[in-house]
Amino acid sequence: MTTLIAELEKLQAREGWLSNEALRKLAEVQAVPLHRLESLASFYTHFRRSPPRRWQLNVCRDLSCQLAGATEHLERLRERVESTPDLEICEVSCLGRCDGAPAAAEGERVFRLDDPDLLERIESADNVASVETRTDRWPEARVYPSPEEWWGTLRRQLEQAPGALQQTLETAELRGMGGGGFPTARKWALVAQQAAGPRTVICNADESEPGAFKDREILRDLPHLVIEGMALAAYEIGAQRGWIFLRNEYRAERKCVAAALEEARAHGALGTSIFGSDFNFELEIFDSPGGYILGEETALLECMEDRRGEPRNKPPLPGEAGLHGQPTLINNVETFAHATAIAAHGADWWHGLGREGFRGHKFVSVSGDVKNPGVSLVPFGTSLGELLERHGGMRDGQSLAVLAPGGASSTFLGPESLELPIDFEALAQAGSMLGAGSVVFIAEGRDLLEAGLNITRFFRNESCGKCVPCRAGIEKALEHMKEHDPTAPESRKLLESIHATLARTSLCGLGHVALAPLLSLLDRLPAKGPRPGSA
Repeated sequence: MTTLIAELEKLQAREGWLSNEALRKLAEVQAVPLHRLESLASFYTHFRRSPPRRWQLNVCRDLSCQLAGATEHLERLRERVESTPDLEICEVSCLGRCDGAPAAAEGERVFRLDDPDLLERIESADNVASVETRTDRWPEARVYPSPEEWWGTLRRQLEQAPGALQQTLETAELRGMGGGGFPTARKWALVAQQAAGPRTVICNADESEPGAFKDREILRDLPHLVIEGMALAAYEIGAQRGWIFLRNEYRAERKCVAAALEEARAHGALGTSIFGSDFNFELEIFDSPGGYILGEETALLECMEDRRGEPRNKPPLPGEAGLHGQPTLINNVETFAHATAIAAHGADWWHGLGREGFRGHKFVSVSGDVKNPGVSLVPFGTSLGELLERHGGMRDGQSLAVLAPGGASSTFLGPESLELPIDFEALAQAGSMLGAGSVVFIAEGRDLLEAGLNITRFFRNESCGKCVPCRAGIEKALEHMKEHDPTAPESRKLLESIHATLARTSLCGLGHVALAPLLSLLDRLPAKGPRPGSA
């Protein structure tokens, strides 16, 4: 699929930026009004409208990196590079490298901001992010032991009529692992039952929330499970085209996905007459031009249709009218990987993976003030305390103050929550949510108000601006907290009022949750009087 966004990507890759003259020429070649290109170039974070320097170091400013001292390290770095005109430092939203906080990136090269040899590494070819797959890390998720035996599940599924796998997924009770937790079988069935015509499968691989990076690891180590899951879904719903909508910052992992796609084609698992059947399915990568909002599925669709990534009004749902008006199935990376495993081993196998009273297992991102941040694959029902122990406990023997079980968009819970199981319902009953499974642990002694403000600024920065309440409300909350104690009763009342308005009137989940993490942290703070400062 050739799109204007893809043409802008090519232009920027060739010239380094999008000049006015280059955009005018591209508009003529593509026979589109110049304002369409200007609209895209001004919206998406990946596009540059000024000439680049030799190196552009993108420095994460969000929660896990802030906890790791990003602000202090950035200040020292700026002092060191004052006389280095070839290097541009840009503060950006989460890079998806929370396990390497404080994180920075130059192109596909990933660095730690606290590396004393950082400047030397930037100027050399050192520290290119590894793209070597490691299928030994999660043996539980590996359906087959070798690449030669990949795609066997799809081959066997083609011997059954479409619909059989949907029944298996329904029995397994697999839920979406991207945050919403919607039953997977119901989502597939919605698309399958639409009137005859073209249908589309999309993998949402654009996880961009602070604390979330487990899909990145799945794409690197288990891309074949994702691809096979998409092909299985396509067969079930009658689709012939699919796209992996890949986060812009995951350039290194893109190589693993592209290699797995070539392997699938070489083995006959993609293309025409797959494994000698009458099933045809082709799959491509769509490179995201950047922006947290694109994780919202209708904003993602707007992007793929060469518009600004602003959420659509619903209904209709994407399953009814999605990409170019066609019924479209959108699941995230982890959901497709688990669908493949369930297709291979069955619903009973999935049920047996969970602790007693729970079903299945979950990839979980762990970051913050923990000794060993990273990704774990754990049974549903595993306690948050067990998860913390699995990652070495709190760093430097610190005590836990709060944790966010579902990443930056979830409300914070206290140390008592360590007894809670990793489970959608249990965490919802506790007043938070599992979300995509991105647990951030914060130690005693941290400035919890600053942590809450950091998250609120993230949502302010990443709002698409389409909703007036979202666009104005988050900024109003931040402006108020510059000069007023947010724990004071009158301030708390105002913030709760703004939060309620956002929750009722915002088009998408960003506005619904933008102030919730901050409010949950304010519950744990005493009133301190006026707090002037920058928001």
